[in-house]
Amino acid sequence: MPKISAKGHNMPESPIRKLVPYAEEAKKRGTRVYHLNIGQPDIKTPQVALDAVKNNSIEVLAYARSEGSETYRKKLATYYQRHQIDVDESDIIVTTGGSEALLFALGSITDFGDQIIIPEPFYANYNGFSVANGIEVIPIESSIDNGFALPPIEAFEKKITPKTKAILICNPGNPTGYLYSEEEIIKLKNLALKHDLFLIADEVYREFVYDGIQHHSVMSQQGLEDHAIMIDSVSKRYSMCGARIGCIVSKNHEVIKTALKYAQARLSSPTFALMASEAALETPQRYFDDVIHEYDERRRILISALEKIENVKVSSPKGAFYCMAELPVEDADDFAQWMLEKFEDKGETVMVAPASGFYSTPGSGKNQIRIAYVLKKESLLRSVELLRLALDQYPG
Repeated sequence: MPKISAKGHNMPESPIRKLVPYAEEAKKRGTRVYHLNIGQPDIKTPQVALDAVKNNSIEVLAYARSEGSETYRKKLATYYQRHQIDVDESDIIVTTGGSEALLFALGSITDFGDQIIIPEPFYANYNGFSVANGIEVIPIESSIDNGFALPPIEAFEKKITPKTKAILICNPGNPTGYLYSEEEIIKLKNLALKHDLFLIADEVYREFVYDGIQHHSVMSQQGLEDHAIMIDSVSKRYSMCGARIGCIVSKNHEVIKTALKYAQARLSSPTFALMASEAALETPQRYFDDVIHEYDERRRILISALEKIENVKVSSPKGAFYCMAELPVEDADDFAQWMLEKFEDKGETVMVAPASGFYSTPGSGKNQIRIAYVLKKESLLRSVELLRLALDQYPG
């Protein structure tokens, strides 16, 4: 039998989705499963975006431009300018989701065997994207004890080699919910300039910040124009995960010119999704005000409830809609599977994402889980109650 590729064999499975078969079996048994495992918002998509797809006169569903239409990119640039990000349409390539934007970015700046440094825990697909590009991930571990703040810059410098091409951050962070301060962004900027590295920032959760704290984009840093690459997406901002529209943004025109080659090779992003995404830019500010208020309430309720469970340690997120919790178990993967296979209370159980898949360092995060607070407040409280009961009963 012919063999699959080494990179295909090494592609990691999703820590978020690998337990789905167990959840489906639980549902077949009649058990209700509360999904805290995946960042799929339950917030309604803006009506203006849905109407753009419903109410159109298209007779031929044609290819879109590979880089996205000029009108959409101009409107995107205007949106960014409102957030103190001074770019124009020539700095933007529209992609099929933020995932493709990151693939284009990594493909444009790295060769096989190159390295990127990523503070961990990090979005699990960063591992997969790196394997697909033949890149070695060099992790710098952050700690739940200080809320997963940026590790000391000295730790980064120790890991830099001639093969290091970039530092990659997620801000606000998935899975931690950590929001980098301006001081931390400046430290990373200085490091990138000192060692002539790219600084890639996944900023898809930009709107989701709390406690009056401001988000600081790498694209707003003076002097970093040739080094900064921003990844963005409509998925979370407008609760449009299914649209699969994102973008890569950089003032480095060599990066954009190279990313365009990748965009041309895959032809274009889906036309209807582009229509919805362009219309979504007309979403009024009150939509975001209401959404942020709702997530902030959920965050406070969730953290308060988790802190009441004995021997559970939880970090308080300042952005996005995730938090990390450390449990009194040896193996959170086993615990999460056990909750779906063996545990229920009044016909209900809960599904979480084991955190080991968000680390690159072997053995790290084994007793941690990521929780996405994308459910209604009543469901969040019930989910935490189920988690507490499960911990009481879990044999491990």
